[in-house]
Formats: sequence, structure tokens, C-alpha cells
Amino acid sequence: MPSGKKSPMRPGPAHLGLVLATSLLLTACGTGSDDPTLSAPAAPPAGPTSAVRTLPPVEALALIAQGGSTVLDVRTPQEFGAGHLSGARNVALRDDFATAVGALPRTGRYVVYCASGNRSRQAVKIMSGLGFSHVVDAGGLDELEAAGAEVVT
Repeated sequence: MPSGKKSPMRPGPAHLGLVLATSLLLTACGTGSDDPTLSAPAAPPAGPTSAVRTLPPVEALALIAQGGSTVLDVRTPQEFGAGHLSGARNVALRDDFATAVGALPRTGRYVVYCASGNRSRQAVKIMSGLGFSHVVDAGGLDELEAAGAEVVT
């Protein structure tokens, strides 16, 4: 080309790098993609959460003291009559437990105990399977009483 005239613009290596980087940035930040692999991960499914947990007696008693929880004694009516936590409700773990507890609101907070912790562990599993989302296994009455719980007859 004659001197004094500019040649047609040819992209140099720096220009090509800038174009490539801009393209990648715009592609990565785009929100209109129909490609499901580029979309945000789906939210976890709604439903029962793993809020079913076992608490040491002192922590279970502190939760009860805060208020707002329904305390369930899953022992037999005879055991309940011999002594239970103040304010507890007796829903014995029997064949009809799922039906009896199923009448309670699923969204409530529940603290469950028994004599040794075995029946309460079974009860919270059943409750979790029924969709109860805030259930605490407080274990056995003897441990709760040793931690300072008031037992009434």
C-alpha cells in the first residue's frame, strides 16, 4: 500500500484476546439460556426437614422452659400416671400411635420422652415419617429428672 494511506483494520492478537474474553464473559453471565445445564441448581424439595434430633436432658429441658413446645410422653398410661413431666401429654407408643399423633399439627414443636429413650426414638422416627418437622427426642424420664425436671403425678 502507498504510504500515507491506512490499511484496512486487521485485528491483532491483543484485539482477538479482548473479543474472546468479552464473548466468554457475556456467555457466562447470560440469563436467557434455555440450556438446563447452565441454569442455577434447583432448590431442595419442600417437605419434612431433618429437624428431628436427640438432645441431652439439660438442653431438652431448656427447650421446654422456653415454651412453645408440646411435650409428649410416649409411655403407657400406667407409667404416665405414676409420674410424668409437668405439662406433658400422654400419647402412648402403641399400634395406633401414628393415628393418635397424626391428629396433631405437623408444624408444631414437639419434645418426646419415655422411660429409657427407646420408645421416644421410635416415636420421633414415626413422627418424622408423618411429616412432623420439629421434633426432639429428649430420651428417658430418669435422665430428665436427674437434670432437674419436675415430675408430677
